[in-house]
Amino acid sequence: MTTGLVRLREFSTAEEARPALLGFLGALMICAGGLGAGSTRQHDPVLEGLSLSWLRFGHGLVVSSVLLWGGVALMLVAWLWLGRRVVDDTRRTSVYTMVATTGFWLAPLLASVPLFSRDTYSYLAQGALLRDGLDPYAVGPVENPNILLDDVSPIWTTTTAPYGPAFILIAKFVTMLVGDHVIAGTMVLRLCMLPGLVLLIWATIRIARRLSANAAVALWICVLNPLVIIHLMGGVHNEMLMVGLMMAGIALTLDRHPVVGIALVAAAVAVKATAGLALPFLVWVWMRQLQNRGATDETDRPPRHPVVAFLAASAGSVAIFVAVFAVLSWLAGVGLGWLTALAGSVKIINWLTIPTAIANLSNAIGGLFFTVNFYAVLEVTRIAGILIIAISLPVLWWRFRRTDREALAGTAWAMGVVVLFVPAALPWYYTWPLAVMAPLTQSRAWIAAIAGFSTWIMVIFKPDGAHGMYSWLHVLLATACAVGAWYSLRRTDRAAVGTPSPQ
Repeated sequence: MTTGLVRLREFSTAEEARPALLGFLGALMICAGGLGAGSTRQHDPVLEGLSLSWLRFGHGLVVSSVLLWGGVALMLVAWLWLGRRVVDDTRRTSVYTMVATTGFWLAPLLASVPLFSRDTYSYLAQGALLRDGLDPYAVGPVENPNILLDDVSPIWTTTTAPYGPAFILIAKFVTMLVGDHVIAGTMVLRLCMLPGLVLLIWATIRIARRLSANAAVALWICVLNPLVIIHLMGGVHNEMLMVGLMMAGIALTLDRHPVVGIALVAAAVAVKATAGLALPFLVWVWMRQLQNRGATDETDRPPRHPVVAFLAASAGSVAIFVAVFAVLSWLAGVGLGWLTALAGSVKIINWLTIPTAIANLSNAIGGLFFTVNFYAVLEVTRIAGILIIAISLPVLWWRFRRTDREALAGTAWAMGVVVLFVPAALPWYYTWPLAVMAPLTQSRAWIAAIAGFSTWIMVIFKPDGAHGMYSWLHVLLATACAVGAWYSLRRTDRAAVGTPSPQ
């Protein structure tokens, strides 16, 4: 109790509290501005009942947009302010402060409309399919006409669900609980993402301490990052649950609890397939634990042969994965049809992956001199991207096999390669590698690069889920913000040099 009071008193000092309060104010502004400028419903009965529909049109939309973007700016400034504190050894910020700040920033957003994405409406419509006896892996939401369908982006109304059985089951339960009530469904679904955030915080601290890294820096990178607070939680994305389960599984496996750890990663895959990239690297971790068990237990048995340990770890991982997946699929009453829907992302065309960026540049520059068939070029670059992924993943798996730190680094590299070379990506996809690399990339140069990149991704997308990558003015603005963020953390604070570190 005494320790908790001391920590609370430390956090309540002006120096500790200012970034938290600034981000809290930003979150309030985002919540208020989102009523008109966020990813709102086509017809919102709450706004209409309160005579606030004017916030979505004309001058009202301008006011809403200014409020929302002002809030984003304040939260970015608060995040960078904290970043300056955690990268400077003379002004350390405690883990407690980072966790408490997360709560401050998140609280207002729990009541906001979906932000920067309309995916939550698709989630609810897909859950309603399963609730109403239809297979979301066989038909799209359009086959189940109801009020939920009104708010689903047209591009996804005919698309089958690309998510695993665990998440489809969650979406089904939400729609069973609230019916076709969109607002209640959004709020309950966001609450379902909260365990993912809690698991991410717990796992990040645990992994950082195991690797002798700064846990506060790791939390700054992958928890307080606006891509997580605003996009994953504000946008109500199932990546929050997936990343939390995956990181918890990695932490437990590193702590010599591989059965439970791999079961959690399998559950993460049952939310979204991307978590499966971590499993092959965890086989190396489990293999080393099996191999060295004889040298550490009381029987003093000789170490197992590496091949025997590898086969045992591989067989155990596959068995656990199959068992977890089979149970979750049985509970949801679905098969493996979701795997065929993973290709649905090809409908997305933006600049966030290298193949699509190359196709866009070829079209923009080559089009000045001759006729360019954009979609033909896009098909070629995307095929090349898939080949790069197919070649890179086995190489990375073999290259990063020797230590636990290498296994974590290999997972981060694998996720980075996938995000960069898949046919299409969205801002919140970059939270996958950020979560894994947070305990590993803690130099000033890395932190500054992460700050610049995260800021660019945050600013380049619009609150209604569209992006500004085809507007040079928007791109220049986002780039200027990113450079400013990078520079603010890259430069040395000369005024702090020589200041004693707090004890």
